[in-house]
Amino acid sequence: MSQRSDSSLSIRTVEWMRDNGARGLVTTVEDWYYSLTAPAKGGPALRALPAQTGVLAARPPIAKLRVHDYRPPPIVPVIRPALPGEGVWHATFAGGGSQPPVLITSYRPNPDYPRIVAGVAWIDHTRASVQLYPGLQEPSVAMPSRGPMEVPQALRGGLVATFNSGFKLSDARGGFAYGGHTYAPMIDGISAIVRYTSGKVDVVDWTGGPDVGNDVTYARQNLPLIVNHGRPNPNLSDGPEWGATLGNAVFVWRSAVGVDAHGNLIYAAAPDQTVASLAQIMVRAGAVRAMQLDINSYWPSFITYRFAGASQPSNLLADMVRSPFRYLTPDDRDFFAVYLR
Repeated sequence: MSQRSDSSLSIRTVEWMRDNGARGLVTTVEDWYYSLTAPAKGGPALRALPAQTGVLAARPPIAKLRVHDYRPPPIVPVIRPALPGEGVWHATFAGGGSQPPVLITSYRPNPDYPRIVAGVAWIDHTRASVQLYPGLQEPSVAMPSRGPMEVPQALRGGLVATFNSGFKLSDARGGFAYGGHTYAPMIDGISAIVRYTSGKVDVVDWTGGPDVGNDVTYARQNLPLIVNHGRPNPNLSDGPEWGATLGNAVFVWRSAVGVDAHGNLIYAAAPDQTVASLAQIMVRAGAVRAMQLDINSYWPSFITYRFAGASQPSNLLADMVRSPFRYLTPDDRDFFAVYLR
């Protein structure tokens, strides 16, 4: 409770209780709360999507795509009639030029809950580099150095986005490797976001054994894949794996990261999601493989930066509860930073 932390006292209290013999009590209380606050079906439709403040006001001219270039198509709306701009991608970084490194959009993913809006981000692997940083407390492994635990000051000139990692390592049921060293054994059959020494970042079903090879820079596991081969995992509705603290079917903030058929990363987050509905969001956004990241309203963050130097940060969705300045000071949890190549 007294160790250095950027989390609120209430969050630290709950986490301490969960780790010190009261996990069952905390889970029961959370189940009651989320059952009582579960969204009601139907209701009045939105007249407009909530504004995404990270969108550039003036769109840069889009260069004519070369043969090997790729841009994601708009996300086809689920609810008709579509709202203006629904599923349409927008650039976020003013210094990205005519081939933006990060694009964002939002859309309503479920006709039964027409007021729920999901935020989606697309990261161009040819224009962006993705780094992993340990946090103050997570992953909970002994390391000779945890590094800055925030976006390094010297690298903020090229920072275009940051986003949250997975569960606490004790709940993730997987391993962690950083700087080419395995600090927690990797588990076959568990999803992993992996960066290779070539610079490529992928989301995979890990099959490489307990230790990463010489070709891996970092690897972060978090439960089995929720999407594989472009389809939701068939065990999402009844398997226990994706709800380490709450369960698969509880309506709660959830986040995920995946990869499309061209090797680009896709991030999504939304309130009031089950793990199955989260998987559907990722499939509709174009993911061929995807893994769930952290859940509950306090942990999902995707932040974009309009100008170099981490200037004018904005949350992907307006109702994300954490400050967009998160990750510019030391954070409790490990996280990812996206830099312009």
